[in-house]
Amino acid sequence: MASADLKDEVTCCICTEIYTDPVTLICGHSFCQLCITKTWDNQEEREYSCPECRHRFRVKPVLKRALRLSNIAESVRSTHRERSEQEGAGITCIYCIQSPVPAAKTCLLCEASLCDDHLRVHSKSAEHILCEPTASLENRKCSDHKKVLEYYCCEDATCICVSCRLDGEHRGHQVETLNEASEKKKEKLRNILEKLTSEREEAEKKVQSLLELKRQLQGKTAGVTEQVTALIRDIREQLEALEKRVLGEISRQEEQVSLRVSDLIQQLEIKKEELSKKMGHIEELRKMTNPVKVLQRWESDRADYCDTGAGDNEDTERHDIKVHDVGDLHVGLISVTLHSGLAGIVTRVTRQHHVPEVSDMLLDVNTTSDMILDVSTAGNDVYVSSDLKTVSVTGIKKSRLTSQKKFQDYPQVLSCRSFCSGRHYWEVEGSESGIWVVGMAYRSIARSGEQSKIGNNNKTWGLGRWGCFNNQYYVGYDSKEIRLPQLPSYQRLGIFLDYDAGRLSFYELCDPIRHIHTFTATFTEPLHAIFWVYGVNSWVRI
Repeated sequence: MASADLKDEVTCCICTEIYTDPVTLICGHSFCQLCITKTWDNQEEREYSCPECRHRFRVKPVLKRALRLSNIAESVRSTHRERSEQEGAGITCIYCIQSPVPAAKTCLLCEASLCDDHLRVHSKSAEHILCEPTASLENRKCSDHKKVLEYYCCEDATCICVSCRLDGEHRGHQVETLNEASEKKKEKLRNILEKLTSEREEAEKKVQSLLELKRQLQGKTAGVTEQVTALIRDIREQLEALEKRVLGEISRQEEQVSLRVSDLIQQLEIKKEELSKKMGHIEELRKMTNPVKVLQRWESDRADYCDTGAGDNEDTERHDIKVHDVGDLHVGLISVTLHSGLAGIVTRVTRQHHVPEVSDMLLDVNTTSDMILDVSTAGNDVYVSSDLKTVSVTGIKKSRLTSQKKFQDYPQVLSCRSFCSGRHYWEVEGSESGIWVVGMAYRSIARSGEQSKIGNNNKTWGLGRWGCFNNQYYVGYDSKEIRLPQLPSYQRLGIFLDYDAGRLSFYELCDPIRHIHTFTATFTEPLHAIFWVYGVNSWVRI
């Protein structure tokens, strides 16, 4: 691996220099401690985020030093410093006074850089250690003995001189020559670099995979949104057409009844006029003083007087106009029109807008209104209401016939209905106090012992309220309980079972509806709803 590539791996993206006291954030990116601290301090708003991936943190992260990365950075820094001295510092021979001549080697003992000509006459003694031209000699000599550093102490991990090895505090320690130790460290660095490179490539693959997933999600979201919009638009148009049809039927019936009312009013007005005339004739007759004329007039007009009902006991009902016969709106017909229209809309939408992810979920869910409790499975201290919808604790042990169906040790009860396919939804309400659990169970669940309790086996899935533990809510399966981080504010829950997809979901029926938890499993047996209550004040109602 080239040194330039390694430098890129240990370069801070803020100062663009090799790391100094590097720290690593939880997102995986590293920076100089001073750089990231200044970056966060200079922000106007106290928002802490990674300068590289923009990941935001709710609270200021604790900066932990990356010790291994610091060692790698220091090694790379030394290598680049030496190379810089060799290539760009312009080190010249100290003996070429007339004109500068590039140095070929530097003697660590003499602390002098020499050209090729002066190097030929230089001492060949082993004490005179030659190295590549460098101007930084202080880091190549022992600070205690002022001798050239020739060895590396493996036990203390430090460079030492010959005096440190023979007479100093490193006497008897395992040592290596600097070249040997340097090559071993470089090999380790190469292995570390290969590992880091592999991890970076793996991370890059995961990033690309997530980006592709994000693109697919966006495309799917756009498609589902378009389908739902078209679905709702179609439903709205059909509802508007249905509204016009139903309102038209109401208007038609109103017009028919109004016509009958107007006809009867006209008939009654004519009858009123006729009665007024007859009343006037009768008043004239009553005012006559000549008895002969009264009797003669009576005999001649007697038929007219009898038609009013004022005469003898004759049947006059056939001449009466009955107001209650006028009729009223045909509410039954209006109701049938409305409901048949709604059913037709659902049928057409199901056929015309087949959207597996949306329409099926919205239109093919069976709202389970006939969910009732199976009394034969209830424990002895469980009370089931007469409508088989509510389960509670009696506080008194009831004597029931011993049955293999009923739960022996826990106050539990199953539903009569079972589910072996399809999507189903129902709602339950639990008491504000006490302990209760609701969920699903296989019919083959044990009826006694610890394994018969909901959540204590791999045959039941439950969500419940533990009132004695500060009203905490838990979900449980196969003897594993998970405490819910957020307390539901309502005791009403919606339960959605998608048997074929292997999903059992719980929702809090607040405004808006909030998802609480979803179990995923491969269901292999018919499922029954199961209810568990504990405490006198505990109850659950379907």
